Amino acid sequence: MSAFTRLRFLVQSAAVAVALTVAAWPPFTDAAPPQSIQTPAGPAAIQLSMPNKDGSLKFGVFGDFGVADKPQYELAAQMARVHQQFKFNLMLLVGDNLYGSDRPQDFQQKFEIPYKPLLDAGVVFRASLGNHDSREQRSYKPFNMNGELYYSFSAEGVRFIALESTYPELKQFVWLEKQLKDAKEDWKIVYFHHPLYSSAGRHGSDVGLRDKLEPLFVAYNVSVVFTGHDHVYERIKPQKDITYFVTGSGGKLSPGDLDRSSRLTAKGLDSEQVFLIAEIIKDEMTFNAVSRSGKVIDSGKIMRRQGNNPPPSSTGR
Repeated sequence: MSAFTRLRFLVQSAAVAVALTVAAWPPFTDAAPPQSIQTPAGPAAIQLSMPNKDGSLKFGVFGDFGVADKPQYELAAQMARVHQQFKFNLMLLVGDNLYGSDRPQDFQQKFEIPYKPLLDAGVVFRASLGNHDSREQRSYKPFNMNGELYYSFSAEGVRFIALESTYPELKQFVWLEKQLKDAKEDWKIVYFHHPLYSSAGRHGSDVGLRDKLEPLFVAYNVSVVFTGHDHVYERIKPQKDITYFVTGSGGKLSPGDLDRSSRLTAKGLDSEQVFLIAEIIKDEMTFNAVSRSGKVIDSGKIMRRQGNNPPPSSTGR
């Protein structure tokens, strides 16, 4: 075989290999296909610190994810890996579910394909909407919003309430107070997009929304609030005995955005995508925050709020 023939053979072989590799990936339209995404199943389990008790309520939380890029898919793979160890059956979405266009292929690439292992395992996703989401997403069946912009549901003694925080109307606040007042469940957990407390520089705390919502949360014993919008993970020091989380790095990320001097932050990470898992057993909620690299970067326990006389607000800016 001549040198020229050997060279042509090598070039053709390399072209075939590249074509087969690209063909194996979903048809990304708004971003180039990742060079490699592998489910990090491996023999080593993630070192979770969850009770993982039979019959307990187990759920996950994340947001700001729908970009169809390599980091989103890698974090999704970690979610599937965690689910192998910790069988959560509910996932709360805190908004910005699809960035850019939301054609049928976008729902596939930005949601259905990355989270297919969880969907196939029967995990129920319950979405709220962010400022980048079209209102029509409320009718997308896998988001389980049943055509509503805000809604509530009960699971294992917990009342979950999803709000619409981009265009909040007075009637939503009236509805919310009735939901909180009439709830018979021991736990009350609220989730939506815009954070009432955040140490991130891009958006930060939404004080106007806080002024409207926090009095209701305090009066009716909301224990935990999950939000997104800022592309970081942050657990806020308890404010008026309520624990707030910012879980807005499910796909998007704002490196270096957290204010390291903030007195609000109990724990934060802005260098890697993160999702949260939680488990409720009686009056205690245990949580782990898991990073894209498969590390537990935050963990702890939260006690359910009881009574209508909250202590003074924790120190915060």
